[in-house]
Amino acid sequence: MKLVYDVSDRPPFGKLVVFSFQQLLAIIAATIVVPVIVNGATGLNVLDSAAALVGAGFGTITYLLFTKFKSPVFLGSSFAFISPLIGASLFGYFGVLIGAAFAAAVYALIALAVKLAGTKWVNKLMPPVVIGPTVALIGLSLAGTAMGDITKASGSGMAYNLVGLLCGLITFFTIVFCSIKGNKTMKLIPFLIGIGVGYVVASLFSIIGYAANVEYLQIVNYGALVDNFTNISIQSFLDYPKFTFLATSGNGIQPLTGADVANIALLYIPVAFVVFAEHIADHKNISSIVEKDLLTDPGLHRTLLGDGVGSFVGALFGGVPNTTYGESVGCVAITKNASVVSILGAAVLAIVLAFISPVIALINTIPSCVMGGVCLALYGFIAVSGLNMLRGIDLGESKNLFVVCSILISGIGGLSLKFGADANGENPVITISAIATALIIGIIVNVCFNKQEAKDSAPAAYAEVSKTVSEEASAEEEIAE
Repeated sequence: MKLVYDVSDRPPFGKLVVFSFQQLLAIIAATIVVPVIVNGATGLNVLDSAAALVGAGFGTITYLLFTKFKSPVFLGSSFAFISPLIGASLFGYFGVLIGAAFAAAVYALIALAVKLAGTKWVNKLMPPVVIGPTVALIGLSLAGTAMGDITKASGSGMAYNLVGLLCGLITFFTIVFCSIKGNKTMKLIPFLIGIGVGYVVASLFSIIGYAANVEYLQIVNYGALVDNFTNISIQSFLDYPKFTFLATSGNGIQPLTGADVANIALLYIPVAFVVFAEHIADHKNISSIVEKDLLTDPGLHRTLLGDGVGSFVGALFGGVPNTTYGESVGCVAITKNASVVSILGAAVLAIVLAFISPVIALINTIPSCVMGGVCLALYGFIAVSGLNMLRGIDLGESKNLFVVCSILISGIGGLSLKFGADANGENPVITISAIATALIIGIIVNVCFNKQEAKDSAPAAYAEVSKTVSEEASAEEEIAE
């Protein structure tokens, strides 16, 4: 893939701002929705979306510093930690901070192991035949979310709306047109243009819908903007997020005991190992896009430390641990802009915009169907980039075929591992996601049958060597005679 801007390139300032804003829009919906999900599940409102956005910005900057500005990936709120966050929120602000510290510690220990033992074991354990379908699975597993969003009308609250679907498809086809037929500038900002066109079309339908009181046409919910300017004050224009480190109490929760800390550790540590597998997949993917092995330079130990420490920094501000975002990788792949300065710009914008109330309110009005159109392209590119890793892999070989089959089917089928559930099998203490479970199964199949192949090939190899030795001995005897 020929990049328009390589990792070390610095676009002109005007373009840089636009590229950075596009990167931000690619990840912002997922980043701010995690606190909403957790707060909705607990009813405690421990987390704050604007603070999570600031945390993502500072977390990304931390990651870039650790990786020597060589890895163009944005860090955002991790969906893998939703279940641990729900449990830790019951212990208040300190609970989510301690949990994030446990997750960061796991990353640090793995990074130390990588530093001491190198990365050969990682490549051996997770070769392309394992990582390829796993990366594809990340995109495919998100397909349902994208298709669920693309049919929603935020204004009417309808889960299926054909006008919303039309707006989502217009967004998607605008992105496709800009990427294929657009000029050089359009090819670099297809998502920004697509969101803009989709929002305008959705607003036209919505204006008619609100004016004629036709709920089906009310695609955009302007409630966030209306609420922001209902009572005009300084907070209507500038406001600071509810940072986790400023909270001194945990919603009336008593100080944590040793048992509480142990419980939080059990929530976070297993998930941290799961996210490690996704970390490998994301970095293998971005490495193939920029055509540089990031596991070697800057090194897996640096990307792990950047992800782990960046995750804790994100939680320090917003309570939510961060992770490398597939949406960010997809944005790099489609726009062919791998400039790490654009990622840095997106991080700075995330921090600044979190304090500007009207901007946050406006972003919150972007309808689900428009973002669904964006995700149709993003998640598809993630899936295709994973499948692209399988080029050169002989799928006619039974072992390779079964490795790929086991990963795709168990992952798409939603097979997850749950431990510590109640008598009804509900409310598990630990849940290993379908992607991680599929990866584990694929690794086991690959390792077991690699050993079997080596064992089966040993007698044949020994026989070949013996035959060669015998032939050489016979030749020597003939010469001697």
